[in-house]
Amino acid sequence: MLSSQQVESFRSQLEEMKDEIKQRMDMTAHFGLEAGHFHESVGDLSSYDNHPADEATELYEREKDIALNEHIEEELNDINRALKAIENGTYGKCQVCGIEIPIDRLDAIPTTTTCINHAPEEVVSHNRPIEEGVLMPPFGKFNYDDKDEDVAFDAEDAYQIVNSFGSSETPSDLSYPKDHYNDVYMDSEEPEGYVEDYENFIGTDIEGKNITVYPSTQHEKYEEELDEEGIMTMFGDLPGYEKDPYTERDAD
Repeated sequence: MLSSQQVESFRSQLEEMKDEIKQRMDMTAHFGLEAGHFHESVGDLSSYDNHPADEATELYEREKDIALNEHIEEELNDINRALKAIENGTYGKCQVCGIEIPIDRLDAIPTTTTCINHAPEEVVSHNRPIEEGVLMPPFGKFNYDDKDEDVAFDAEDAYQIVNSFGSSETPSDLSYPKDHYNDVYMDSEEPEGYVEDYENFIGTDIEGKNITVYPSTQHEKYEEELDEEGIMTMFGDLPGYEKDPYTERDAD
């Protein structure tokens, strides 16, 4: 149990800490948060002509000021709570379980009113500067989990285009970007085991007869390329007598 001399020593220490915090808050005007906009703290009237990097720097400073202000206000609340416990005669005892708080803990944290087993959990603040809203992507928040599909060009589309040129997980700065580092070698785009693309989906019997087309994604891609070029084969169009009626173009 704390002696009256020890209690008075802690009271004096707490009051000194309280006066120091109040003085610091008055001198900094709550770390500049009393200003309506962070430009007021640096003397700017408008951000219209500011570089985005300068805006980001000022926003970071505002975020830091908010964190420091919350921390010092929380410390002030702890001091007031400890001083109230001294007035009530409960200082030095855990306000949850009532056991004696070790003197070593009080020396390290004079503001504590709980034992180490009932110390309050750390709370992550969600208080953010209102200026952050200006920096949101122009098409809304960047969220892959958004169930509302948007057919307009949004942030996800922009990311996919940029990512197609390579990322930290794929090769980049290449004339023809690859999907994997294993594909970065000379003539890696050449087919393996065949010469022409149609060899992927064309097959015959053992005598080279009964030509059969096996539908596949390669076949669909091949057909789309032919249709786009308006030809029947990649090595040119077939002679007129070999054309089927459906391949004839309209006279128009």
